[in-house]
Amino acid sequence: MSGQNQGNCEQTYSTSTHEYANADSSDWFADMFADFEPQNTTDGSYRGTMAKIKATELQYQAVFEQKLVEANTNLKRERIRVSIKQTGNSLQLRATLPLKPGDLGKEKKQYDLSLGIPANLEGLKTAIEESYELGKLIARHTFQWNEKYLGIKSREKQEIKTIGELLDTFDEKYYQTRQKTITSQNTFANYISVIKRNFPLTHLATKDNFEEIINSFQGNKKNELIAITSVLIKTFNLGFQLEVKRDHVTPAHREIPEDDKIISAFDLFEKFALNRKNTNISDEIDTWEMWRWVYGMLATYGLRPRELFVQPDINWWMSTQNIDHTWKVNKNTKTGYREVIPFVPEWIELFDLKNPKPLNILERKVEKIASVQNINWMRRDISRWFRKVGIEFQPYDLRHGCAIRAHLQGIPIKAAADNLGHTVDEHTKTYQRWFGIENRKKAFGEVISQKSLIELQKNEILALRMENERLRLEVEKLKLLEIV
Repeated sequence: MSGQNQGNCEQTYSTSTHEYANADSSDWFADMFADFEPQNTTDGSYRGTMAKIKATELQYQAVFEQKLVEANTNLKRERIRVSIKQTGNSLQLRATLPLKPGDLGKEKKQYDLSLGIPANLEGLKTAIEESYELGKLIARHTFQWNEKYLGIKSREKQEIKTIGELLDTFDEKYYQTRQKTITSQNTFANYISVIKRNFPLTHLATKDNFEEIINSFQGNKKNELIAITSVLIKTFNLGFQLEVKRDHVTPAHREIPEDDKIISAFDLFEKFALNRKNTNISDEIDTWEMWRWVYGMLATYGLRPRELFVQPDINWWMSTQNIDHTWKVNKNTKTGYREVIPFVPEWIELFDLKNPKPLNILERKVEKIASVQNINWMRRDISRWFRKVGIEFQPYDLRHGCAIRAHLQGIPIKAAADNLGHTVDEHTKTYQRWFGIENRKKAFGEVISQKSLIELQKNEILALRMENERLRLEVEKLKLLEIV
């Protein structure tokens, strides 16, 4: 190679390496999901959540494949005799090289070099850097087989990190393949919290250590740890899978409050405020009014508590155009945007849900929300206020109450399920699980009552028809007499 050509070649490599290999990581991930909106689902169950995760993973894979094609196009355009290929979960460099030590045949041969590079966007950046580096060696005829290209180092057992060391970069790794939304941040915050509470951070992140701790728990706790640990293993590609079985859990019995109990509990907030002694927290003086409003909204609309705090559309709620009194759930919640119709419209007036005072308090509270953790605190505050004022049931019981009420009201299951933001299967399972003997009596009673009413109406219609026929005959007789 002439000095001029070699200089041009080195200049090309230098420019290319700067442009493609040294790009900041944020450039690779910033707009990965810019135009991506996973299809909203009304399924708030595990199945629905997994469907959204799967959609996000497919989007990530599509972006990755596009970047891989772009990388190989750039390498080919710049006449760099290396390409990048994906094999399973790894990336390899393909190039024609001098024979590997011990190989027989011609002077050169095409090889796929495994350098231990993972098949993700961060790994692709590394693969591009290595492609330009290998391209230099090929162009200068200085390539030599060493431990790196023979794959010896990549096959060596990597140092096992502690669980705490994994958590140090968990955030960065997790969002390389996911959108950063309020929902995903809440999910991730829960993952971190559960791991820190249940796993010793100084323990090595090995299969045996994870399984030993998981098997020390039972029921929902064990199942939660299995799910979250599996995410950690997949995110860091730790190279093993858990061999632990999920526990079958039968939900504890719930007593869903009747309507009269729900209405009477609404007054407990004001009674608490009247009986309360001195307080040192000025902000708490009128806060009870906001929590009473929250209680009324949960009872009337069957909302998830979080759906009142994530960017509430108070302007729409108070708008004169909102003639159906719907509540707009923000798109950044568990099941995405939906417009909720009241299950008990008369409670809007009974609970004074259009009163601007509690809404102003809510607006001030929401303005202070700086993180997902703040929303979680507000959600937990609802349960705290239930206990504080003496309500005997849980906030979520109001949601279950709406599912049951919808069935008793004769609302089609699909309409009720969409209104609550879950699937028909989840809706059916909910009201069947908590329906209870008293609600069954009501349902039977209403059906029998309706049947009796229908029979009565049928008999009345028949009697009226017979009366009409008798009167018609009387008219005919009178007409005949007039003729005679």
